[in-house]
Amino acid sequence: MADAANGRAGGDVKSTFREIYFRLKAELLQDPAFDFTDEGRQWIDRMLDYNVPGGKLNRGISVIDSYKLLKGTELSDDQVFLACALGWCIEWLQAYFLVLDDIMDNSHTRRGQLCWFRVDKVGLIAANDGIILRNHIPRILKRYFREKPYYVNLLDLFNEVEFQTASGQMLDLITTYQGEQDLSKYTMPVYRRIVQYKTAYYSFYLPVACALLMSGENLDHFIDVKNILVEMGTYFQVQDDYLDCFGDPEAIGKIGTDIEDFKCSWLVVQAMAHANESQKKILTENYGKSDSACIAKVKSIYKDLNLQNVFFEYERMSYEQLISSIEGLPGKAVQEVLKSFLHKIYKRQK
Repeated sequence: MADAANGRAGGDVKSTFREIYFRLKAELLQDPAFDFTDEGRQWIDRMLDYNVPGGKLNRGISVIDSYKLLKGTELSDDQVFLACALGWCIEWLQAYFLVLDDIMDNSHTRRGQLCWFRVDKVGLIAANDGIILRNHIPRILKRYFREKPYYVNLLDLFNEVEFQTASGQMLDLITTYQGEQDLSKYTMPVYRRIVQYKTAYYSFYLPVACALLMSGENLDHFIDVKNILVEMGTYFQVQDDYLDCFGDPEAIGKIGTDIEDFKCSWLVVQAMAHANESQKKILTENYGKSDSACIAKVKSIYKDLNLQNVFFEYERMSYEQLISSIEGLPGKAVQEVLKSFLHKIYKRQK
């Protein structure tokens, strides 16, 4: 490990991080708890390569960046490896959610390629693949962290965040389904609750919580940090909703489907809050339909209501409020961690 890790702490974090994926994958493919056939090993190998390392890797790399800032010193090769392993656990968690989410949403593309379940000869085997992805996480944790004093806290953290995310997904699915004919159910409090649980905990709180545990900290002392990260996660999802409609599909790697999927998106919540009665009628008649003429009518209302500018104003205010909250925290290192997170996502295009 030492050779592969040379210069890790100071070098290119992303390439180091990618390198460690292959080591973790190789170990999972030799897991002594299961007697693999060649065919089984090849399936898992291909399934992992297709679903785990293909994204922006922001969540995983954030563990290393955050840990470095909290330690305040260069990390040893071993510390870098452990931070990367935890980062990859978050990427595995993300892959598990996305594989199943795409089946539930009947999506077509993800990260610029076909959704896994749409790949030839995969289909609903993808549901079991999702379960396998989820089960790889405790295998990685056990292998590298079982002797650490924070091992149980790590397991608790991953279990709790997974529960919060699945519960957020449930809210999203039943709101979308039950609200089929009723856009008036799509209000800001409903939206915030879905987003907070479905996205913010695993995407924003989890990487920092991992770094805090590695640093020997007690998470109960960082409730303010958690709250700020959840707010940041909400801002991130609003950006996502905006990009789903107004972003460039080439840049974001997927074709937005929030309108036809009747999603409780920030844009439709804002549209319902700002629209007059005739505009609400058009929205109600056309939202959630896959016909391109219906989608065009909804987008036309978004433009009439100037939602792009409403979003830019929301983005500006969110940034100012987040910076102000961060600067109110005790401890410069934690402030640096949160600011680095915010600067990664502020005004992003993908």
